[in-house]
Amino acid sequence: MVRFFLVVAVALALACGGVKAAKLDLDAVNQAQFTGSQPKGVSPMLLKAQILLDRARFSPGLIDGRLSDNFAKAVAAFQAANGLPSDGKLTRETWDKLTTTFAGPVLTSYDVTAKDVRGPFTKRIPARMERMAHLKRLGYRNAREKLAERFHVSEQMLRMLNPKTGFRKADETLVVPDIGRGDLPAAVVSIEVDKASRQVRVLDPSGKPVAVYPASIGSEEKPAPSGAAEVKRVVHNPTYHYNPKFAFKGVKTKRPFTIAKGPNNPVGSVWIDLSIESYGIHGTPDPGKIGTTFSHGCIRLTNWDAEDLAAMVKPGTKVDFKDETAQDGQAQ
Repeated sequence: MVRFFLVVAVALALACGGVKAAKLDLDAVNQAQFTGSQPKGVSPMLLKAQILLDRARFSPGLIDGRLSDNFAKAVAAFQAANGLPSDGKLTRETWDKLTTTFAGPVLTSYDVTAKDVRGPFTKRIPARMERMAHLKRLGYRNAREKLAERFHVSEQMLRMLNPKTGFRKADETLVVPDIGRGDLPAAVVSIEVDKASRQVRVLDPSGKPVAVYPASIGSEEKPAPSGAAEVKRVVHNPTYHYNPKFAFKGVKTKRPFTIAKGPNNPVGSVWIDLSIESYGIHGTPDPGKIGTTFSHGCIRLTNWDAEDLAAMVKPGTKVDFKDETAQDGQAQ
């Protein structure tokens, strides 16, 4: 009974403003300035920084306005590429450099189209892979998930930016990040897969990273390879073929099966096939877990980062694996 009243008291405190939530609207985020304090929870300043990093191709992964390991790694990569101390902390010097990369507003408006809300959607997707094989398509579950992925944000963040929107009707106007990344890098020589930092780096002829993405890499069941490989081909909207010899956790069948196409397919919206048999760089149905868990042995990025990378590579592009292995995380 005491516990019940405590829960009610906390809920009332939140409802009555006992805990003040950060204001998230066009002006609050677009006009956000650097503060030396460490934000707690969702922050307009962090949201602005994440969008700027995403635009500059130093991807923080899922844009959610919060401090995270992926955000710190993106900051560190941006710092290193710009000759700043790469400690992963959002300093005044880093903020000033970051805000010079784009002078426009980081939040903009978007009018929902009939296609956005029409689907087709896959409302129920089973957790077990062998049951997924019975579906004709692994589409988005609803328009909100589709729109969140389109603008690289978590569904929670999309709701926070649009609290009065149901994401069901065309012609609604949403507040969304301006995630336009601009032209692709002029020259890409190789891809570096760093197992220790759980990052994929795109390198130019001088060895400088022109894009850095958070990644889930390898697992105990199927460790990521070492040494050198190269890109064989790029497959958009791929199917997923399960080989029972890998014996992934949670998969009980000993027979091979195929899972249909779609962004919620286990390899997401794109597959970059490598010269090492059965290995590739690919997307994911769960962008929130990128960089925090292992994959099923391949290199997993958010769908939008995988698609960005796919547009840069071609058959023969070199892929180098750094041999250090990450020590923590869970297989996914």
